[in-house]
Amino acid sequence: MKVLVTGGNGFLGRAVVAELLARGHTVRSASRRPSPELDALGVRTLTCDLRNAEHVERAVQGQDAVVHSAALTRLSGARGDFVRTNVEGTRAVVAACKTHGVARLVHTSSPSVVFDGRNHRGADESLPYPRRYLAAYPETKALAEREVLAANGPRLATLALRPHLILGPGDAQVLPRLVARARAGELAIVGGGHNQISFTWIENAAVAHADALERLEPGASCAGRAYFVAQKEPVELWPWLAELFTQAGIPAPTKRISRASAYALGAACELAWKLARRAGEPPMTRFLALQLACDHSYSIAALERELGYRERVSTAEATARLVALLRGG
Repeated sequence: MKVLVTGGNGFLGRAVVAELLARGHTVRSASRRPSPELDALGVRTLTCDLRNAEHVERAVQGQDAVVHSAALTRLSGARGDFVRTNVEGTRAVVAACKTHGVARLVHTSSPSVVFDGRNHRGADESLPYPRRYLAAYPETKALAEREVLAANGPRLATLALRPHLILGPGDAQVLPRLVARARAGELAIVGGGHNQISFTWIENAAVAHADALERLEPGASCAGRAYFVAQKEPVELWPWLAELFTQAGIPAPTKRISRASAYALGAACELAWKLARRAGEPPMTRFLALQLACDHSYSIAALERELGYRERVSTAEATARLVALLRGG
């Protein structure tokens, strides 16, 4: 197939491009910045701003399928920025797919679209969307996911994947920030310290996207549905981080803060950043406080059963690779 990957120059996008190339597909990438790395692989790269419908039309034209992984992923910021990229940008991708006769659209979503601040342990896709969100990112990703799934039909088949906490070489969002805080002595255990979470090794996330693309077609049973993507084996966040950091020679967190205190701190930081119109992300937000304190682990039974997914890198192997990465850093 001829496949467009939006955000192909990003952390997940590059891995998806590599996996699709390995399976014999012809890949085009659309990203905000040029990518010599992808050019070297023979991938046609286009500069594309999702907020520009003409850019999106040009990128989608002539393709058989689209993997839409581009998004604005910060934990804070002006809601309008998230709406324009995550909602309106996704809407433009859907419209372009319909205009140019694209038959398959795999949308990268997030488990945060169903996170309501309560404990979710081993949850499946029956979780409903919450009535309110604590941040613009999960809210706009939920709006985008719903539009993609609603667009599923006899000519354009759509589905959404919800990879959780993607880790691996090239991650600039999750683990590097935790490591920086741990080394500065600023990382504290939030809540009871035994909350169970899922994460996703980058290669596994890419495999799931390629599997979904190859199973998806108009009328397929998977069309119009959302699927969690995660390691089969979840971890207890704080003991797992302590083991990971200790093996890598990084100070493990020992300070503690209650969930309620972290939530209050997050609310105060959000207000301070808003009033001061400060750039960048605050050190704590309400959404982050709950993510650090609550269970959020997910079942991949549906992904395995309906999309034929098989985990390539186990949790134990992913953990060993993370230790090696941290030692090398």
